[in-house]
Order: sequence, then structure tokens, then C-alpha cells
Amino acid sequence: MRISSLASVPVTTLKGIGPKVAEKLTKIHIYSIEDALFHLPIRYEDRSRIVPISNTVVGTHVSVVGEVISSQIQFGRKRILLVKIADKTGGMTLRFFNFSAAQKNQLEPGTWLKCFGEIKGGRSGPEIIHPEYKSITPDAPIELEETLTPIYPTTEGVKQATLRMITEQALLRLQKYQVTELIKPSLMPFSFTIKQALELCHRPPVDTPYHLLEDGIHPAQQRLALEELVSHQISMLSLKRKVQADKATKFTPNDALHNQFIATLPFTPTGAQQRVVAQIKADLALPQPMLRLVQGDVGSGKTLVAALAALSVIQQGHQVALMAPTEILAEQHWINFRNWFAPLGIEVAWIAGKAKATEKKLALEVIGNGQAKMIIGTHAIFQDSVEFHQLSMIIIDEQHRFGVHQRLELRNKGVWHDAGHTYFPHQLVMTATPIPRTLAMTAYADLDCSVIDELPPGRTPVTTVAMPNTKRDSVIARVEEVCKTTGQQAYWVCTLIEESEVLQCQAAEEIAIELQQALSNLTVGLVHGRMKADEKQHVMEQFKAGAINLLVATTVIEVGVDVPNASLMIIENPERLGLAQLHQLRGRVGRGALKSHCVLLYNPPLTQTAQKRLAVLRESNDGFVIAQKDLEIRGAGEILGTKQTGLADFKIADIERDAELIPTAANIAKHIVLKSPKEAEQLMTRWLGEKNLYGYA
Repeated sequence: MRISSLASVPVTTLKGIGPKVAEKLTKIHIYSIEDALFHLPIRYEDRSRIVPISNTVVGTHVSVVGEVISSQIQFGRKRILLVKIADKTGGMTLRFFNFSAAQKNQLEPGTWLKCFGEIKGGRSGPEIIHPEYKSITPDAPIELEETLTPIYPTTEGVKQATLRMITEQALLRLQKYQVTELIKPSLMPFSFTIKQALELCHRPPVDTPYHLLEDGIHPAQQRLALEELVSHQISMLSLKRKVQADKATKFTPNDALHNQFIATLPFTPTGAQQRVVAQIKADLALPQPMLRLVQGDVGSGKTLVAALAALSVIQQGHQVALMAPTEILAEQHWINFRNWFAPLGIEVAWIAGKAKATEKKLALEVIGNGQAKMIIGTHAIFQDSVEFHQLSMIIIDEQHRFGVHQRLELRNKGVWHDAGHTYFPHQLVMTATPIPRTLAMTAYADLDCSVIDELPPGRTPVTTVAMPNTKRDSVIARVEEVCKTTGQQAYWVCTLIEESEVLQCQAAEEIAIELQQALSNLTVGLVHGRMKADEKQHVMEQFKAGAINLLVATTVIEVGVDVPNASLMIIENPERLGLAQLHQLRGRVGRGALKSHCVLLYNPPLTQTAQKRLAVLRESNDGFVIAQKDLEIRGAGEILGTKQTGLADFKIADIERDAELIPTAANIAKHIVLKSPKEAEQLMTRWLGEKNLYGYA
């Protein structure tokens, strides 16, 4: 059960909460008394003591008591009410920008006030702007708070006083109920019960360590966060168990086609690639759907792993679909797989959004009759018009853009039937850049994880420098020197903040003209997303062959381009891109033994976040380090897309702040799922509610 059935008690049953207030509360997701209890404060104020005016410190929030000495309106561009108060130790000013005549009359000399607010430094001593205040009798006992005062996340039209009144009543109701502890004390590293933790978080005693509460790391807060993380892990594990209870085709290992393909490659797969392929083959040999995540650094060879995995399925006459997040990436995969698989007699079909009707019809035909064994495209490959012929594996080129809901949807669209049995496809998810471990454990807890932790031999670290656009001429001169003197090649990457592909391509065209004029003795090529596939392919082949010295490109080159002779990259406006994408782009150089450089040509002034981002790239070439820094700078939501992953729905837990709790949560969840399935269900209900966030379809 949830918190003693308070989940089903509407907040309107509390005193002072009518329909209008209740409607406003829905904007901060408070519908029931349980919702109010899980709506924790974001900070606290100490109103438990009176501070002498002379002891007040700028920047602190304090309560003071004083007698009004003067009250006057200061006229200027805007009227200001200035009220001077004093106690035995000194004086201070109360400043009001918005006030009424009645308020002015209340604050007459001789009136005694208890005030609360943030101390500011003024010309004539301490000030409080718009304090909370109350008239008091000088010699009467002063009412003080017995706990720290909570400040809650709120919305327009809902005052702090209202939220305090709601939580006060909710806590009184909570005291009357017996609340079930769903995680055994032997598993829980915190001594607080859920009831004790909620009471402390909403009304902390005045001696509670303030800094721990402010940072969200007090044991009471962490106890609640851990239980929520455990429930999230349980939901993902439950989903995984349900999916793996379904039937999938078993693929008995047979290395004939695998070895034939390896023999055509000009290199040998790394030990890490071979290890991950072996893990995938072991999954494919089971009669249940594979759910595996493959991640590795830029250039670690994830696509080759995907190709080797696909051959295990294709060899037995079944189909494999690879879905990329964009048309450009899908097209690059199509080119790679076609070049790899054509010598093996395997037909590769590409479903392009911009394909002509006749081309699309032909592609649908060879997919439907099973002639094409490898199918590549964007999400368009799962449209109703596409009919597969024994689709047994789906490869998702994730690039952080597909969440658990999308993975379920694809799985269900790949279902096929044979001899009275229903078969579900195996799933392989590849990430474009590494994901921090704790984030992967949370967002991808329904998947087994493989890491390609080795780069192909001969790769050299890329030296990265950041330069302002004012040094553009010297950067162009450097390009000429590299290309002319050494015979090496360079990329010039154009980025635009606008999503418009048209504007990006126009900018690239203009820069290509500018650079060709400045570098008349070099051959400048251009590639962008609006060029036809064969045009792009022709330019890339010329660049690879060395016929083009400098390639001007939009971010289309971030994946799938391998030119070992390219040793210099200039990225314009790098401040407009995320760390992962910048690292991905930079991975186009340093792919051979040549010493390589990347110049981040930025437009000053840089924001603090942009400065941090560029500093990380200068300091590290390690994708796993960069991924962790990206998480710290941008947060989990931006990296993964909160709506897709469900991370936005956490009530209390915070992925970055509570990262150290995630391995513990994963272990507790596994134990509860195995040993206490009833409590596992109750935990999901308590934290995820009736919606069952990761509902199994």
C-alpha cells in the first residue's frame, strides 16, 4: 500500500483548501495528501530566534524586533516608503517599493515590529527590502517558531503560508496512521523510518544541520531519495523480466559468415569489440529477447559490433533493422553497411524520408518479400506501410534520443508469428558517446550493458585549443600551412544555433566561398545535409582520396567519416553545441598516427557554462570523463531528454546529487524483486502511482 491510503485522500479534504486553490496546486502536482507529503521544501529559514540589529550579517535571513523611529515617503522616479526601526543595539531601514496609505499609517513612530527578511547593506546601515512584519506589544512574550521554517517550490497564486498550512495538516494526518516500511531495516543504510524522514524534512528541529538540508543530503532526505530510486529500479527490472518472459528466435552461433566478413576488413577487431560481440552472441542464443546497451568512446567501433551482431541473425535467413535518429545518420549507416555487406551477397535496404515514390516502393517490396536482410532508416522504418519478413533484431542507434517508451513501442512493432508462436525481436541499443555509469544504471536499468573500452591501435590524442573569432585570419593561415606544407587535410565545421537546416547549409556555402578565396592554392570541398546522397558521397570519396585539402561541412560529419590523413579540425561557434556533440565532431581527426589538432573558434564573450564546456574539451580526450563533466554541467534531463527517460518524474531523488545512492538502490531493488515481490509491487505503487510510469504494453 501507499502512505497509509493518504494517496486516495484529496487535498480538498484539508481545511482552507477549496476548488480554486486545489486547481492551482495541480500545477505543482499536488492532488492528494500523499502528494503534499512528498512535496519537500527547497530551502529553510531560521525564525526560531531574534537577532540583535547590530549582530545582523549581510546576506542572511533573520528575525529582528525594533521600535519604529521614523516613517517617510521618499519621492523620485518611484515612491519608496522608508521605515527606520531600532533596538537597544542599533538601527536599520525597512524599504517598501509597493505600499498602501493604510500600510504607511500602520508603521507610525512608536510602533513595535517583529520583522523577517534578508539583510542587505545600505548607505546608513543594514536594510531589509519588503520584510515580513507583524505589530507586537513591547513587553509581551514574542511568538517564535519551534522548527526551521520550510520554503516550498510553488506556483502563481499559491503562497508559502498556504503550503505550510497544507503540510501541517498532512503531517497531523500522517501521525494517526501506521505506515508500512517496505524496505527492511537490514537493507536500508539510513535509520529513519519513512514517517520520521517526512516529519523531519517538513519541520526540522532548529538544531538540524542546516547545510545538509540546504544541499539535500541530510540522512532523512537521502532515505526518501533512496526509496524512490529503489522503486524506479524495481519498475525497470520488472519491465525487463516481463519482456524476457516473451519468446524470441534462438540463433545458434555459426561463425562462417562472421569469418568471411572479417576477412574483407583491412584491420582486426579490437579485443573489446570481440568481447562485446561474444556477449551479444550469447544473448542471441537464448530463447528470450536480448535487451543490450552497447556504449563506447568516439571511434571505438560500435558500428562494426552492430554489423557482426547483425550477421548472426542474417546468416539464418532472418531480417535486422537499424534505426538512426536522423536522416543523415541513417544514410551514413546505409553507405557503410552496403559497402560491407554487398561483397557477402547481402542486400541492404534504406527507407529514406526524402526518397522518390518509385524508390520507396521498391524498398518496401524487397523488405516485404525478405530479399533485403538488412533494413536501415529513421523511425520511418516502423510505419504501418513497412511490412517485415521475420524481423528478429532491432538495432537502435540511440544517440540519447530514444527512451524506454520508444524501445517498447519498437519491440511491439517488430512482433511476428510462426506456427502458432509469437516472436519478439532482439534489441541492441548503441549510444553515440559514453553515458556516465550512474546515469546508465538509472535510465537504462532495463538493459544489460556492454562497454567497448578500447580504441583501435594507432589512434593519437587530439590537442584542443580555444581561440576567439578575432584570430580567424591566423587560423586560416594555419590551415594553409598544414595542408600545403605537410599534405595533410583539414575540416572546417559550421554550426548555427537555429535548427533550420536551410540556414546551416547557406552558412556553410558562404564560408566555403570565403575560404576558397582566402586559400586559392588549396582545393576546398563542401558537404551539407541538403545535398543529394550521391553528391555527398562523391565529395567524401574525393576528400578520402586526398583530392580535397579542406572540407567545409555542417555537423553532418559527426558520425561515419574516417579519413586518417585529416589532422586538423576547426569548429566555428563551438559554444552553441553540447559537450557530447563537440567530442563526437572532434573524433573525426586523430584517426591515424598523425599528430592532430582541434581549434574551437568561438564568438566572445563566452557564458560561464560555455567556458566550462570548452575547458573540459581542452583538458580531456576521454569520452567517459567528458560524459561525467557534461552531466555535472547540463544535468541528466538535458543529456537524455527527461520526457523520454522518466527522470523528470522523480519527486525527491536527483540523479546528479544522489549519484552515490544509485548502486545501492540497484542492489536493494534486485534483492526485493527476488525475495519480496509483494513489497516490490507496493513500492512501485507508492512512488509511481496508478500510472505505472514504465507501463508494459
